[in-house]
Amino acid sequence: MTRFPLRHPFDDGRPREECGVFGIFGTQDAAAHTALGLHALQHRGQESAGIVAFDGAQFHVHRDLGLVSDVFASDTVMERLKGHAAIGHNRYATTGATVLRNVQPIFVETGMGGLALAHNGNLTNAHSVRRELVERGAIFQSTSDTEIIVHLVALSGMDDMAGRLIDALGQVVGAYSLVALTDTAIIGVRDTLGVRPLVLGKLDGAHVLASETCALDIMGARFVRDIEPGEVVVIDRDGPRSFKPFPARRSRFCIFEYIYFARPDSRVEGRNAYEVRKRMGAELARESGVPADVVVPVPDSGVPAALGYAGEAGLPFALGIVRNHYVGRTFIEPAQNIRHLGVKLKHNANRAELEGKRVVLLDDSIMRGTTSTKIVAMVRDAGAAEVHMRIASPPNTHSCFYGVDTPSREELLASHMDLDEMAGFIGVDSLAYLTVDGLYRAAGKPEGRRAGQPQYCDACLTGEYPVPLVDRDGGFEARQLSLLDDPN
Repeated sequence: MTRFPLRHPFDDGRPREECGVFGIFGTQDAAAHTALGLHALQHRGQESAGIVAFDGAQFHVHRDLGLVSDVFASDTVMERLKGHAAIGHNRYATTGATVLRNVQPIFVETGMGGLALAHNGNLTNAHSVRRELVERGAIFQSTSDTEIIVHLVALSGMDDMAGRLIDALGQVVGAYSLVALTDTAIIGVRDTLGVRPLVLGKLDGAHVLASETCALDIMGARFVRDIEPGEVVVIDRDGPRSFKPFPARRSRFCIFEYIYFARPDSRVEGRNAYEVRKRMGAELARESGVPADVVVPVPDSGVPAALGYAGEAGLPFALGIVRNHYVGRTFIEPAQNIRHLGVKLKHNANRAELEGKRVVLLDDSIMRGTTSTKIVAMVRDAGAAEVHMRIASPPNTHSCFYGVDTPSREELLASHMDLDEMAGFIGVDSLAYLTVDGLYRAAGKPEGRRAGQPQYCDACLTGEYPVPLVDRDGGFEARQLSLLDDPN
């Protein structure tokens, strides 16, 4: 029986991005650059990290549980990761059993040589394909859907590794970006809708693939371009070569990259994430302004939108809540009688900015509402006269099946409560969300969400899933395969 884990007592209920990927070809310090890139992408996954490097003769692998700074802290580890090419992976921070066998990149020896693979996203037909492979005799070592791609590569009859990878991806359905390492190249692929991000950069004579541009910035690499939806880029000693082996489709980039996932300093599909979030706040002020004395963000994710809201509304911006940045998932689990204090380990009210004031409390999203309830109570306890909550995105009414660990639909507050009910549950004087059209305008689509032709993947907000949910519709457990608990 599949066992699903209990949540960490300090879980803040936010969605979790599945992972970050990085690859570099053409420098003798490939692993060191990869570790730097993973540092920059740490926000995309804090559970585990791994690097596979190739030195022209053999592959070198190091993967472990923990943050990048812990996994690659040892000079001995980095000295072993020799080579001119490397790929790396950060795994998402989720709950339950964390096992080394699920840590990426996955590395295997095939009949055509070694292959390492790092994957960001989710295959929506993973269960059905996995079952077919097992019936054909495949033996799986992990619960990750990434291993399915590896098996399909091994079974392909194509003449080279890039062709085998393309053949394998033609048999799966999902939203993904991935990087692969062979004995001759690194390969980057993005799903045909471009739901998950992937960018190309250049560092002197080396070429870089990464989930976000902030991973390029940390090492002084130059941003070249976004990998296009459905594009395969093979980078070897002759430089990058681009292939478009899949049928062209209109892009449906994940709108939540703008709302929450991408680091604020990253360039996301041609736009700076920080500026987009400020525009979200400004749109929100125009749509649902309220008489108030101060705008206060829920740190850190609410800060850019709060700045945009305050500027548009002509209100002061204040850090009325201060975040403790030194509390992580490794904090010892407290006794039951003090577990309710968990939110105060992360946030504390700044009474001087709140007492006696009408407060606009701004956050990027609400999932279950439990953390919002505690933060509102904290603001009221600090003496706020009124608390008006404004959310710089539309209500999250549906779960994501494309590589983001979100609560089940039954747990999402907005899926079963109207606005007044949610306001009462959270304990605010008023509650308002950014509209879908307002979100689209902030993200650079001034005409808003065109009926029948959405320009982004907004399934978590609208329930319109652009990638078929093969397993769910076929009766399989809808939760992502890569989130399964360790069956042992």
